[in-house]
Amino acid sequence: MKRTAWAAAATALLTMFGTTPAGAADDAWQKIGDDFQGGVSGIAFEGRTADGAGVHALVVHDNKRTGQKRLSRIAHRQGSDDISPIAWDGPEPSGLEAIEAVPRMPSEYLALASRGIVYRLKVVGGTATVVDYAPLPAIGEGDDFESFALVSQNGNLAALWADRGAGANRPATLHAAPLTFASWGQPQFGSVTHRAYRAAYPNDGATRHISDISVTDSGRIIVSSAADAGDDGPFDSAVSEAGRVTVSPAGRVRITLATSPAVLGTFPQYKIEAVECLAGSADALLGTDDENFGGSVRTAPFCGA
Repeated sequence: MKRTAWAAAATALLTMFGTTPAGAADDAWQKIGDDFQGGVSGIAFEGRTADGAGVHALVVHDNKRTGQKRLSRIAHRQGSDDISPIAWDGPEPSGLEAIEAVPRMPSEYLALASRGIVYRLKVVGGTATVVDYAPLPAIGEGDDFESFALVSQNGNLAALWADRGAGANRPATLHAAPLTFASWGQPQFGSVTHRAYRAAYPNDGATRHISDISVTDSGRIIVSSAADAGDDGPFDSAVSEAGRVTVSPAGRVRITLATSPAVLGTFPQYKIEAVECLAGSADALLGTDDENFGGSVRTAPFCGA
């Protein structure tokens, strides 16, 4: 299907939802990778550029072979992106899918591989050092993870992650749990709660209902969903508001999902696998893993209160 036809379908759907077709303009996307090794499967915000006009961010790549890049740093601003590789010091993961900055721990990040291994990283300059790693709790048969987010509320930390799901017969399963760290650095998860989630769009047989998660300061859960017909596409994706999360003063995590998720924007011909709400802004930084076509990034105003 040609790009114009995809855009028309997206516009019709969003008109039905009463929203604006946020993905209609291709020129908003900026390429940062040209082949299957250059896709963006997760983004973590580092900070603003010195002039305040752009952002620094870490991006992870879904690469599996020894020596292939796992992590890069980008400086993203309107009209240009600079990208530089980050050296990986420690056990190499297979298929990194998400990365998140750890609140109140400067230069520390958690990165998630597709089979559910969480890597705690210390990123200094051009090197990421593995501090420790641990499996997610409650991994089920056939689970495939593409998303991870951290929430800091009332002095407590919680993690959200999801099995991505697959088409009509397998919704995504969104999990949440309190998160602490052992004295030696290993991530430790508390009691897990979970909810089933089905994307409103896309809704074909290849839909990954949750391909990434981000949480706003007010607790809105923003998710991407994607359809992938193969390494050469066609692709399709959307960003939606899935619900809300709260963490009580006692550390209890509660997820409330919307009965009908609000579609914030659709992005025909792109496979969004990274959504990062930018601190101090209503913008999200989006990233794509378009397989043989590489990866692209852009911003969109999805993270306001």
